[in-house]
Amino acid sequence: MAQIVKALLPIRHAQQDLFICDLFDVWKDDMGSMEHPVFSLSTKPDKRRRKYEHNGNTVEIVPSDYGLATIHDKDVLLYLVSHIMQDLNDKQKEANKSGKKEIEAPPKSLRFTAYDMLVLTNRTTNNLGYERLEAALDRLSGTRIKTDIATGGKRITKNFGIIDSFEIVREIRGDPNSRMVGVEVDLSDWFYNALLGQEVLTISENYFRLRKPIERRLYELCRKHCGHQRRWEIWLKLLLKKTGSAMPIRDFRRKIKVIVESDHMPDYHLAFDEYERDKLVVKPRKAPANDMVQNGPYLKTQTFENAERILKPHGLDKYAVQSEWVEWMKGREAPANPDGAFIGFCKMKIASL
Repeated sequence: MAQIVKALLPIRHAQQDLFICDLFDVWKDDMGSMEHPVFSLSTKPDKRRRKYEHNGNTVEIVPSDYGLATIHDKDVLLYLVSHIMQDLNDKQKEANKSGKKEIEAPPKSLRFTAYDMLVLTNRTTNNLGYERLEAALDRLSGTRIKTDIATGGKRITKNFGIIDSFEIVREIRGDPNSRMVGVEVDLSDWFYNALLGQEVLTISENYFRLRKPIERRLYELCRKHCGHQRRWEIWLKLLLKKTGSAMPIRDFRRKIKVIVESDHMPDYHLAFDEYERDKLVVKPRKAPANDMVQNGPYLKTQTFENAERILKPHGLDKYAVQSEWVEWMKGREAPANPDGAFIGFCKMKIASL
């Protein structure tokens, strides 16, 4: 337990205002940026132009003079995503009660109080905290992305910023350097379409207590690929590629070993495979009592990659289809070959379109 407390950042705002706590119920992250290394892991200005390719998906990330948006800058995006999804869910509940079939889409722009965002993401609220927030907004709006990844049932090949624009409101009161009190951010179409398409996953609030960029990126990948399955395996060479890190594999192996030994990752336990030196095994810390019914059989990483090749041209997400498959299997006999059964379900799904 001492290692876990030491490895995680302290809770900086233990006594939060009740109104701030009620802004939304859970934290959400968009699946697109969880899957692909959009954000830099560097703690210094990163002005590298990057290109990531995997399973037919291509993402190009181009920095501005401020440098690439970092994984810590993503806190702003997580706050926006969670806020908008809460609004969307509230409207859906009201529609269900009233019998309405359609709900009004939430606005693409969101105005929020800077202090609330800093508190909820476990950031400091001193002058440096506000300065870092403004710098994060500069990098988020300046970083350009070109991608052909499908979101919200649409395929967009487009060059865009992570956020389209932002506005900061300050109370001057005779001081031109006074703190910001309000911020308005306009999301890019790509991220906004992902929210409308419900392409989000719930993440732990302890994500914001992870100190190092590589830890945050690793948590995202565990949440995206392992989820609530019994286990997820990945070779370190592929994991390095998915993180977007430029470090040599030997340095990456050493950093992962430190994380494994400290065992402080929220929601997941990490270990090296007993027989393979460079294979990481990820397991949820809390497995449901009826794991087979809740999450389906364990599927190999290669199976998910095969499913993506089948589903991606039709704008379907492999994890969403897996959830449908698990629901479809309830009440049926467990398949002898789960990997083959899931691929068969994917093909059946495509045939029914």
